[in-house]
Amino acid sequence: LPIEEIKKLIKESIPDASIEIKDLAGDNNHYSAVIKSKVFKNLNKIEQHKLVYKSLKGKMGNELHALSINTLSE
Repeated sequence: LPIEEIKKLIKESIPDASIEIKDLAGDNNHYSAVIKSKVFKNLNKIEQHKLVYKSLKGKMGNELHALSINTLSE
């Protein structure tokens, strides 16, 4: 899954998100993402990560094998 596609999916669910994604292995499969958004403010880390995974609409584990997520509230 291309980085731009991942960003697009996250932005659809979390419009104010600022997103940095690194391709860890150079294989378009293993990424690390830092996502900042105001929507994370009163959520714990698990809830924040669930929001991100939900925005990826089931792509985790299918087209997207590994995405390590770091969420930050602004």
